Amino acid sequence: MSDELKQVPQEPSENEAEALPKAQSQFKFYAKKFAQRKTALVALIFIVLLILVAILAPAITPYDPSEPDYSSYLAGPSAAHLLGTDEFGRDVLSRIMVGSRLSLACALSAVIVGAALGTLLGLLAGYYGGIIESIVMRGSDILFAFPDILLAIAIVAILGPGTLNVIIAVAVFTVPSFARIMRSATLQVKGSLYVEVARSLGCPDRRILWVHIFPGTIQSMIVNFTMRIGTAILAAASLSFLGFGADVTVPEWGAMLSTARNYMTTAPHLVYAPGIIIFLTVLAFNLVGDGLRDTLDPKLK
Repeated sequence: MSDELKQVPQEPSENEAEALPKAQSQFKFYAKKFAQRKTALVALIFIVLLILVAILAPAITPYDPSEPDYSSYLAGPSAAHLLGTDEFGRDVLSRIMVGSRLSLACALSAVIVGAALGTLLGLLAGYYGGIIESIVMRGSDILFAFPDILLAIAIVAILGPGTLNVIIAVAVFTVPSFARIMRSATLQVKGSLYVEVARSLGCPDRRILWVHIFPGTIQSMIVNFTMRIGTAILAAASLSFLGFGADVTVPEWGAMLSTARNYMTTAPHLVYAPGIIIFLTVLAFNLVGDGLRDTLDPKLK
């Protein structure tokens, strides 16, 4: 009789259990996948170092960025001043290090504000549809019709120059990109089975939006957020270069370029130093954004 009965499956022994492959957390999985993209990894290291420099700038700058030294004005790069000095003898390297705080803070603040508004509008447009979707999408189309920098110049011209107004202007042209991407992601997630189940159980719309739909759209938002930071840095520097942003006496990358254009022939290092750091920073954020897109998109191998 015992031979005819089916054997009850036994649990694996301790040694067999240890031999089984262990589950890997999603963070480790995506981190390992991202690390395979060497250019994106190098760009991320550069961004981390730049953020550390911005945080620690007052303590690690070799010179006071605001103290003039008229005995060595417009001096070229040397052992004493690695990137030279400006028209007042101030150390260019120290001013770039301190200026990274304002440039990064301005760009991050603008993108955070634009992402928050765009995400909210995109979720509402994708979930409710109808008149709300039409208003949000047509408003986004109107803003997309203007080049980003021209729209920012128009907004700052109305509000007046200043760092706060630059943040508002950059945030305004950041909103439509987030709104369109979040609407598309919401439409995809809204048709999922678990969303239909939550709706059939009587969950309020607010809970469905923020608990069931929003987590499924975070990947798209993270990628766009990273890439928009580079655009925001370039736009903020352009506005400061044109005289709409930070004051020329403040160590900010765009303002430094604006002052340096008067010395392009006599002291070209004043143009090269902030120009190269702006180029490298924007390139780094774009490369990290590309790496995150390739890492988080399941359709790409």
